[in-house]
Amino acid sequence: MFHTPSRLLAAAALTTVLTAPAFAQETTVNLTFLLVNDVDTVDNFSDQGGFGRMATVVAAERAANENLVFAVAGDVISPSLLSSFDQGEHIIELFNMVSPDIFVPGNHEYDFGEDVFRARMGELDAPLLAANLRNEDGSVLDGFADTMMMDVDGFMVGIIGLTAEDAVVKSSPESLQIAGAMETGLAQAEALRDAGADMIVAITHNHIGIDREMQETGEFDLILSGDDHDLRIEYDGRSALVESREQADYVTAVDITATIREGDRRRVGWELGFRPIATLGLGQDAEVQARVDEFNAILDEELNVTIGTITAELDSRRASVRSGEATMGNLVADGMRAAVGADIAITNGGGIRADKVYEPGSEITRRDILTELPFGNVNIMIQLTGAEVLAALENGFSRVEDGSGRFPQVSGMMIEADLTREAGDRVTSVMIGDAALSPTTTYSVATNDFMGRGGDGYSVFAEAPRLVREEDAKLMANDVMVHVRSLGEFAPALDGRITLTR
Repeated sequence: MFHTPSRLLAAAALTTVLTAPAFAQETTVNLTFLLVNDVDTVDNFSDQGGFGRMATVVAAERAANENLVFAVAGDVISPSLLSSFDQGEHIIELFNMVSPDIFVPGNHEYDFGEDVFRARMGELDAPLLAANLRNEDGSVLDGFADTMMMDVDGFMVGIIGLTAEDAVVKSSPESLQIAGAMETGLAQAEALRDAGADMIVAITHNHIGIDREMQETGEFDLILSGDDHDLRIEYDGRSALVESREQADYVTAVDITATIREGDRRRVGWELGFRPIATLGLGQDAEVQARVDEFNAILDEELNVTIGTITAELDSRRASVRSGEATMGNLVADGMRAAVGADIAITNGGGIRADKVYEPGSEITRRDILTELPFGNVNIMIQLTGAEVLAALENGFSRVEDGSGRFPQVSGMMIEADLTREAGDRVTSVMIGDAALSPTTTYSVATNDFMGRGGDGYSVFAEAPRLVREEDAKLMANDVMVHVRSLGEFAPALDGRITLTR
């Protein structure tokens, strides 16, 4: 298949009809992109994924391919258990052992604030790309570039980096400015074409809706993405979209065979091949895995302490905590409310991260709670009117269809919502205790400091009066640990605090 920028297609077609080109020389070029995304934890004890297996794949692919680009599409320094202690330093060390060729930050790179983001990116030994990321004054960040142009034996590949545009809502970039991925990407693609790029590759960390909009434009020949935690290969014959799930469960190779024909005019064409490499049962790179084991040993002594035992299933799966009442969501919200004595608690389902089911009879440890709540958030208490509580809940239910992390896990409330109605008008009933929510009554609300800053769209929290301020608050995970210890042996259950009509 031969590819020409879309704005030149008509002219190219006319030339083909009128003049049969004579090609004096033909060159074949091979190039492979290797993609991982959302690799953020070392405490992976399964037979699939992890840094050791990822390193094995990267080494094998580099040995087999003369021209290889190992790309990391963001979300690595957070959230993870050890990152709650060292703010992602160990993750950077491990990636430096594997040496990415390109790194594009995702939304979780900003979880610990701007200063930590700058520090971690400065420690990473890899080219950093983010065309839609700027300092407060509009300048490019030190160490970053918008794009790069690769000359692979005459095959010119323009590469654009696009950080997560929703990081301003989902994380804490503070003064950093993040523009829209689509607008920025299109402008950079045009500039790269004008500079002589034969192929445009966007390495991005954005949700699938934005990825598909970019693909539909036809201006990006290959999109390598993260964020959705899916294994995805979509190719319409014109533009390809690829994502590699998470935790290096898969490492996806995209093989490009380009043909350059020189003559009366230059033509470049290429074919794409896709190889999702499953790491299940794969051997682990000895050096990398040894360092992973050292990091896990640091955690074991302090964290493998039992604090409770469950007699029924406890569910923290991503799909559960982002779409409805979940037993882990209930446990976390109840612990937060009890710790500060609030009327109600609202926490975001996206802050619950272990994505697992604990079977009946399981012992719950400190490690389990810190794995579920790895962001280092503190448990604050704010004051809201009933009208503001309702606005917060409407935000929480506004993007259930997208699996958004803003979904509210609650305590002290019984909520009914109709998801067939338009976003912003979905909550049909709220009971607090035995009384209906009153728009003018004030309520004390336990929440986390990320949401307290307006994160995940909870803007109504940002200016709310503080009853427990951030600087006085305890670690959210510690409050939940205290709650679990107080329960001892308990049976997690759904109690109907969230009822949804779909």
